[in-house]
Amino acid sequence: MNNNNRNQNTSLGIVGFGAFGQLAALHLGQYFQTTAYDPSPDVAKVAQELGVTLSSLHSVSQADVILIAAPVSSFEQVVSEIAVACKPGALIVDVGSIKVVPSEIMRRRLPDHVDIVASHPLFGPQSAAAGIEGLKIAICPIQGRRHARLAAFLRKALGLTVIITTPEDHDQEAAVVQGLTHLIAKVLLRMGPLPTRMTTKSFDLLSEAISMVQHDAPEVFEAIEKANPYAETVRLRFFDLAASLSVELETALRTPPHNETGL
Repeated sequence: MNNNNRNQNTSLGIVGFGAFGQLAALHLGQYFQTTAYDPSPDVAKVAQELGVTLSSLHSVSQADVILIAAPVSSFEQVVSEIAVACKPGALIVDVGSIKVVPSEIMRRRLPDHVDIVASHPLFGPQSAAAGIEGLKIAICPIQGRRHARLAAFLRKALGLTVIITTPEDHDQEAAVVQGLTHLIAKVLLRMGPLPTRMTTKSFDLLSEAISMVQHDAPEVFEAIEKANPYAETVRLRFFDLAASLSVELETALRTPPHNETGL
């Protein structure tokens, strides 16, 4: 990887050409010769528009850099197939919303002759609509030493803010940051339609946050709430505190107002 263009002939294989795979191709296409694999026939038009060649999983897995954008439900099967085809010296990076489970799978399934980095771009197609410069990405070194070169590329070429962390620390923080955001968004959407006329700035910001996640694929919410090993604890604490606040408000409403005259 470097900050030059395709003349270096470094190949990128994207496994999973859904919304994020397409976003990755859009921003990485000028730096790599890019191929992609996705079982859906609906991605052919987008691939052509982005200059991406669709190919088999086996063929895509032979790239110099392999970007795994597959859902958690099929992640282990995909990694197992990549392990058979990947070449020595390849850099394999996943981009899922959780890191503990995918990291363990990649460490267990992939061969010793590849470098492995677990990553989580802290943005998606909605929040990246105006560009990705200045947005954040978490990087977790798993195997090999090329995470430093990857981090440098992401900073210099794409302008991203890189956070080096561990899968465990990532998931602990994501359980709050993503877990609560998606949870609150789900609840408020079920209360809709939400007001749009007489709104405050704080409510507008809340609505904007909801709009950034409401169109995420269902598997994203499932991964955040079910596959993150720390999400349940955060979720239960949130509901407990909400229930406690409800009790406090009900108690206050039933308490007669204080008679300031003393009579």
